[in-house]
Amino acid sequence: MIRVAITFAIALGGVGAFRLVDLPLPWLLGPVVACLIAALLGVPMRGIKKLNETMRTILGVAVGATFTSALLISMAGMWPTLLLIPLMTLCIGLLGVPYFQRVWGYDFPTSYYAAMPGGLQDMIVFGQEAGANVRTLSLIHVTRVLVIVIALPFLLHWIWDADLSTPPGAPAADIPIREMLVMVVCAIGGWQIAKRLGMFGASILGPLILAAIAALTGVLHYRPPAEAIWAAQFFIGMGVGVQYVGITMEEIRRDLVAGAGFCGILIVLTLIFVEGIYVAGLAPQMETLLAFAPGGQAELTVLALVVGADMAFVIAHHVLRIFLVILGAPIFARLFRQG
Repeated sequence: MIRVAITFAIALGGVGAFRLVDLPLPWLLGPVVACLIAALLGVPMRGIKKLNETMRTILGVAVGATFTSALLISMAGMWPTLLLIPLMTLCIGLLGVPYFQRVWGYDFPTSYYAAMPGGLQDMIVFGQEAGANVRTLSLIHVTRVLVIVIALPFLLHWIWDADLSTPPGAPAADIPIREMLVMVVCAIGGWQIAKRLGMFGASILGPLILAAIAALTGVLHYRPPAEAIWAAQFFIGMGVGVQYVGITMEEIRRDLVAGAGFCGILIVLTLIFVEGIYVAGLAPQMETLLAFAPGGQAELTVLALVVGADMAFVIAHHVLRIFLVILGAPIFARLFRQG
């Protein structure tokens, strides 16, 4: 409990520091940066995994509550860009696997599962079964999420002048109690149902689906309050930063640098796809960047909510990417090895 208390204090200090110097997304980026620095300095920290997962359900409800009949109909027109997700995932694998193998000397299982832009837990499970270095996988994927989460807000602000200070929802005092209770049922019920069904990303997708049904049937009319979404940002940011606890100088010199280099490849590849899609007139640039950036689903959901992006467009592309990676990872790993 002492380590948890220290972690909370450090994360809150990060929020305060970001607010003091007026940096974007203080509730998300403040805990990320503060916990990262503390971890690199050897400060003992610990998060609460169950609480972190619970906070993700808030994001699921927030996205699901935005669904309308018109929004669902609009999703049918997304197929041109959705078809590009498998192509981008293939390009990531073709660039990433040789990068980790030839430049950094990792074995094939570690290289393959480090390159795949899926969920951290899923890639670690698959990688462990394939004989990969689990610690290396963890550090590389956390670095991928960290770099993209820090870089995107600044890109959104500088290029599109996106307002990242807008409250992500109405104050809790303005939302009826009945609506709050519906949100709680959607959050906890959706999460547990999805978990029992073995759904990937259960803590986000389960509440998302249940909240979307509630919104489409007229049962739910509000998104979660701003305070709840800020709390979700706080715990997600803290969870990313805490992943670096116990890191050694050797891991910094190798795994962290390797992960950062791979992030450079991912950012360039993402910008190529974003520009191509925009030039072809298939989708707006900002939504495309949020949809194609290979970061964490929860973190990019936060960004999309804050800037008021088309949530259906962003979420549909991320769900497809994660779905492809999770289902295809074991199959393509064998094909890569044979090739």
